[in-house]
Order: sequence, then C-alpha cells, then structure tokens
Amino acid sequence: QVQLAESGGGLVQAGESLRLSCEVSGLAFINYHIAWFRQAPGKEREFVAASKRPGGTEYYGGSVKGRFTISGDKAKKMMDLQMNSLKPEYMAVYYCASSKAAVSAIRQSEKYRYWGQGTQVAVSS
Repeated sequence: QVQLAESGGGLVQAGESLRLSCEVSGLAFINYHIAWFRQAPGKEREFVAASKRPGGTEYYGGSVKGRFTISGDKAKKMMDLQMNSLKPEYMAVYYCASSKAAVSAIRQSEKYRYWGQGTQVAVSS
C-alpha cells in the first residue's frame, strides 16, 4: 500500500522559515518523482517543487524559485521542502505526491497518482 505522509506545517510570521517533510512508503522511491503542490482556498492546486530522487535534478514553480529547496533522503524515503522568506500569499495546504510521469509532465498535478493528506501552512503579515 502506497502512503505519503506530510508533516511540519504550522503558523509562522512573514519572513520566517518552515521545513516540511514527506515520508514515502510502499513504492520504489528511486522510480518516482516526488513533488510538492499547494492549494490555497478558492484556488487551483499549484506546483511547488519536485525531484526524481535525492540529489537528482530539482524543479521549482516560478513563484518559489530561490526561496524553497527540495531535498531527499533515500535511506529514510523522505523528501523535504525547506521554505525560506515566507510570504502571506504562500499560505495554503501543502501536499506531497508521487508520479512516474515523464519529466515534461512533472508540473501537472493530474499526472500524480499518489497523494498525501496535506499539511497546513499559515503565514501572518
């Protein structure tokens, strides 16, 4: 059974940092992209970041590039998202997901088969 479990969300002030973690079980970690998406109330789900494997090529959404870093631990089957200089507009539920889709589709949420339950990130101004 494939499971993804996010942790690390919370309430911070603008400019502060948070680190989200995604623990993956039930799949061969190295064969999947692991991505982070976010969804704010009333908005569509948005691609945040992804990596094929720990140490592999990293992909970022335009709004977070330079602020967020995705990193993984193959042994622990974890894929983390370090979020720095948070802004109020980054407030959303953050989800991790896994996919075997081609790199060309890495930003497309519909290509991801397995999803976690999400973790809430709130940023006060």
